[in-house]
Amino acid sequence: MPIQQPSNQIKLTNVSIVRLKKGGKRFEIACYKNKVQEWRNGVETNLDDVLQISNVFTNVSKGEVAKSNDLQKAFGTSSVDDVVKEILKKGEVQVGEKEREHDLTALRKEIATLVAEKCVEPATQRPYPVGMIEKAMTEAGVSVKVGKNAKSQVAETLRLIQAGSTLPIQRARMRVRVIIPSTDGERLEPQIESSAERVERAEKRDDVWEIVLLIDPTQFKALNDLLLKECKRKGRLETITLAVTADSN
Repeated sequence: MPIQQPSNQIKLTNVSIVRLKKGGKRFEIACYKNKVQEWRNGVETNLDDVLQISNVFTNVSKGEVAKSNDLQKAFGTSSVDDVVKEILKKGEVQVGEKEREHDLTALRKEIATLVAEKCVEPATQRPYPVGMIEKAMTEAGVSVKVGKNAKSQVAETLRLIQAGSTLPIQRARMRVRVIIPSTDGERLEPQIESSAERVERAEKRDDVWEIVLLIDPTQFKALNDLLLKECKRKGRLETITLAVTADSN
């Protein structure tokens, strides 16, 4: 005699369950993978393209649908669409162990790649292979944060590598061009040059003073603010090379 599956058992593939606990109860929705983040980023706006099943559950895998009065008590409304939107906004995406491990590995690799693109070995000014950055992250005990994108974790990762690993590393310098009226050049020259690691070229013409500098990227905003303030928006700061390495010189 064949074994009968429970009639309310839901078999879903490619599913992300988003869970929100509210009013002492658990509420879940079944979404397509990757669509939750797209909804939160504003890329996806159609609920039908986000949800696998247009309903609110107390347990998706068991097919237990939330009661209307429970929705009313917890959310102040029994509108499924309104409740779904709140769960999408505030709920926690449930991730399996294997998927979590895969996501962590991919995020760690992405962070290491960005660090490798932005940094160099100080003595040679050459970039490191991504594998060496990953080893330095391990040595420094870097713990990546799944809820944050890779770009936002680069600065902290670099700080931890510099403090907690044996790998000598620094941000690659930026090559920038400053163009200001010649009337401001003599007055601002000391401040501009003091923000640079090296002055590569300076040229003074009748009405324009132009200088090419290598700067630490952290100096870019300060230099731009100086030009805006002192040159009354007549100065210009241009990026020539985002990350200067021995190979790019």
